[in-house]
Amino acid sequence: MSQYHLGEFEEIVLLTVAILDGEAYGISIVEEIETRLKRNVSLGAIQTVLKRLEDKKMVRSLFGEATKIRGGKRKRYYTITAEGQRVLKNTKDQRLSLWNAIPKTA
Repeated sequence: MSQYHLGEFEEIVLLTVAILDGEAYGISIVEEIETRLKRNVSLGAIQTVLKRLEDKKMVRSLFGEATKIRGGKRKRYYTITAEGQRVLKNTKDQRLSLWNAIPKTA
């Protein structure tokens, strides 16, 4: 089992990176979260969490090609790692275990 615990926002960002499947970069992650969850998030907050997830080996990043549209700047794309997938599965299993433990009368 992983030594890392996911906070709520880390989990959301990691899930979003997985959803975007190779097309995850700062702005696309912001837009996906805002669209799916109707929750405003800042690019700075996303970048902070992505750095933390990368340090924990749950995502990895690579630079895309430079484009004229971006003034020669390259996007940093993120993908989920096997460790990230494992942590998400463990988190999901833990949450489902708790949900399943709620008595039917509640």
